[in-house]
Amino acid sequence: MSSPGSTAGFAAGQVVTVFRSRLRPDNREEYDDTAALMSSLAEQMPGYVEHKAFTAEDGERVTIVTFADRSSHEAWRTHAQHQVAQQRGREAFYTSYSLQVADVRSVRAFP
Repeated sequence: MSSPGSTAGFAAGQVVTVFRSRLRPDNREEYDDTAALMSSLAEQMPGYVEHKAFTAEDGERVTIVTFADRSSHEAWRTHAQHQVAQQRGREAFYTSYSLQVADVRSVRAFP
């Protein structure tokens, strides 16, 4: 992963997904196990750049995932185990979620 303020690893043409979610209070252990497995799988995918997760004070969670290009992003989106986890998320983990997928047009950083 790159350091804060660095553009190392980031480039125009990449695909960034912003996944915003709220967890149900139950099934936390299963969620944590599934999230750890998905993180490990994503990191092994060709074209994976990085991902980071944050939790806001109000409980909303935000995960930002970067892939090198559209085809590597699509390979992850349609990965069989990822699709099973997505379905399980809808059934048992999330009260709500939204996805935003963006094509990176430029990269800048300071310093």
